Amino acid sequence: MSLRTEEFVVNVGPQHPSTHGVFRMRFTLDGEIVKDVEPIFGYLHRGVEKLMEMRTYKQGIPMTDRLDYVSAINNNWPYVLAVEELAGISVPQRAEFMRVIMSEMQRISSHILAVGSQMNDMGSFYTVFMYMFREREKLTDLMEMVTGQRMMYNYMRFGGVSMDFPAEFVPQLKKFIKVFPKYMAEYEDMLYDNEIFLARTKGVGCFKPEDAINISTSGPVLRSTGVDYDLRRDKPYSVYDKFEFDVPVGKNGDVYDRVWVRMEEMKQSVRIIEQALDMMPGGNRFCSKVPVALHIPEGFTYKEIESPRGMLGCYLESDGSDKPYRCHFRAPAFINLTALKTMLVGQKLADAIIIFGSVDLSMGEVDR
Repeated sequence: MSLRTEEFVVNVGPQHPSTHGVFRMRFTLDGEIVKDVEPIFGYLHRGVEKLMEMRTYKQGIPMTDRLDYVSAINNNWPYVLAVEELAGISVPQRAEFMRVIMSEMQRISSHILAVGSQMNDMGSFYTVFMYMFREREKLTDLMEMVTGQRMMYNYMRFGGVSMDFPAEFVPQLKKFIKVFPKYMAEYEDMLYDNEIFLARTKGVGCFKPEDAINISTSGPVLRSTGVDYDLRRDKPYSVYDKFEFDVPVGKNGDVYDRVWVRMEEMKQSVRIIEQALDMMPGGNRFCSKVPVALHIPEGFTYKEIESPRGMLGCYLESDGSDKPYRCHFRAPAFINLTALKTMLVGQKLADAIIIFGSVDLSMGEVDR
């Protein structure tokens, strides 16, 4: 006579601290094994896309900050690119380099939060979390130096950026990127030689490249499976075609590879920033002249960038007025979320939160 257990349902969230936002997962369990998972979201829905239809194009820029509040500057970019294309607005070369520098700083800051929080989820890596936030605080100070903000930076503008770099910014940034490799070495020493980290991440939450492509995942989630694709290199925008950098690619699509890809991407972001600082033109022209009351001719476009979470796109349609007729965002975190079931089924509940954290979701972007 074989013994069998009865499946039962467990809710995690919507306010559980390990859900990285207001998010809920309904697990169907057989003992400790996950048999099914239903993601339930919408708790943070604010109707951003609809609200943008009621605001002028310029008033829409701060709305994009609040989509993915962990990488606000990156979220400005596809929206301003879409407006610039429809309105025929040119961007000074200096401003293009400034956009790249700030966006790559934001990428490092976002990845530090993603990896540090994940280590905290494991329950025994709080030291890594604190070490990483030591550097994230320095990055936040640098971005505050430029924008005056520490979270909702509201930095990009149609035709460039909102303000020039202050005189003390570039020397401070160069000082930071010079010592950052030393900090990365500290992180790696604490992770890659740690038996607990390796046991909890290698072979856990595996994801096949064919599934990653079929689900339309992007960013580190996609690249961790071995798919070598990055918009900055393969479909370059702004001035990314001027830089030399590598695209880190994993092998197994497990939690370890998703952590490793983000760690390596931080190193590549430093390379890009160093090159951008060297190539950035002089002068003080950081934005083109754009009418305050901007009326865009009828038409539509779609622009996308490589955000810290993946392919972030903006579809924008104009009816000739001073407000968008329709504005819709392709949110990479939302699409990557659909991979969660594939990663979780068959895993233990104890590993479920670690797997979920490795996707790196921002619920503001998911719910919009």
